[in-house]
Amino acid sequence: MSTAIVWFRRDLRLADNPALDAARRAHERILPVYIHAPDEERAWAPGAASRWWLHHSLTALDADLRQRGNALHVCVGSSEVALLDLVRVIGAEAVYWNRLYEPAAIARDRRVKQVLREHGIEAQSFNASLLVEPWTIATGRSEPYKVFTPFWRNARQRLAPHPPLEAPRHLPGPPVAGSLTVEVLRLLPRIRWDEGLQASWRPGERDAATQLARFCDEALADYPERRDFPAESSTSRLSAPLHFGELSPMQVLWAIESRALAAAGQGARLRAGAESFIRELGWREFSYHLLFHFPQTPERSLDPQFDRFPWRDDDGALLARWRHGRTGVPIIDAGLRELWTTGWMHNRVRMIVASFLTKNLRLPWQHGARWFWDTLVDADLANNTQGWQWTAGCGADAAPFFRIFNPVTQGERFDPDGTYVRRWIPEISGFEKNVIHAPWTQPARLARSGYPAPMVDLRSSREAALAAYRQMRAA
Repeated sequence: MSTAIVWFRRDLRLADNPALDAARRAHERILPVYIHAPDEERAWAPGAASRWWLHHSLTALDADLRQRGNALHVCVGSSEVALLDLVRVIGAEAVYWNRLYEPAAIARDRRVKQVLREHGIEAQSFNASLLVEPWTIATGRSEPYKVFTPFWRNARQRLAPHPPLEAPRHLPGPPVAGSLTVEVLRLLPRIRWDEGLQASWRPGERDAATQLARFCDEALADYPERRDFPAESSTSRLSAPLHFGELSPMQVLWAIESRALAAAGQGARLRAGAESFIRELGWREFSYHLLFHFPQTPERSLDPQFDRFPWRDDDGALLARWRHGRTGVPIIDAGLRELWTTGWMHNRVRMIVASFLTKNLRLPWQHGARWFWDTLVDADLANNTQGWQWTAGCGADAAPFFRIFNPVTQGERFDPDGTYVRRWIPEISGFEKNVIHAPWTQPARLARSGYPAPMVDLRSSREAALAAYRQMRAA
């Protein structure tokens, strides 16, 4: 019987999985394989929150496979060695996988494909995680895009929504011994700090589909107007399922477009909501475009003049207070406490928090990107890098450095009643809404609350950031 291996990585789903579909069409037996090889991701092995999600997503995938008469074969070590060993043991004729786009993954996958083919094994890779792959789109001068709007104008017209591939109902596999359990990978924390993650998330393909349907039913029509309000359930919360491949972007696009086209009565609102959300998918595509063409950006600013930016020296105390949500600025601390508890932070708050670190504290954006990498369940190298560089003003399509978020006015605008701040900072939950975003205006009451005074003055730290920017430009 013809046998193939399907190598799962961050495509942890059975529906709309091109590699799995191609393998099923060409072969009678399929061995689904996951190889745990964090060293192959070099400096960007998954952080603690991502490992938590990965554990549960792999467990869910294995359960779905078992319902179809198969199981996930789990290995540890070199991907190249593990695949060659499995090919030999089960007599596989081919290995199929879906592409990744991080620099280390690209190099590894090229090496694996070459080695397999040298051994006479068919090796094929597919696109399962992007709507527009990075090398398929360029400027009129055949260069990569560095500005989002023209990128999206080009990419948007290329999108062709189509029904996603269905999951197999039955998936015969070859007999093979030696699989590890997911527990052996030790992805869960030894000190169980993950209670908040367990209360907030249900990883796996089925729950991802449920969340997508909820968003379409309950939040899509109001998405453009309400998505910036962190106290509301107005965002999709699909970033982690997309990162781990529990959903494909085509599944999301098809669901969004279909819902907008089928709407009766509220068609205009749904159409506007759909287009607004699809544009956010476009930012994800743009992030991958940048990472592919500028692979140095996870470590270095895309704008090289920021190599000489006069960042503030810090002995670790400033960064520690920021990480732990003790800056004394409520919207900042609320976001960082939400992150620590749930492994997620609302996108508007991410921008405010990042602006505070890079502008008011004037600490390097890489410090923030690393903290997010370890604490976000949706930590994604392309998105995380692009988001931090955008806010810091040193990346593509960057807001000018002198555009600095004022956390007080941002809080007053997007959390007008203080609901979000009260949820995460109980020390000041009794403050009235007209002062809750600037509790230092009532110093005696603030002192009694136990909540700290601001670690920096917002006005003077803004001025210092602008002076540093002018110094860099003049150098």
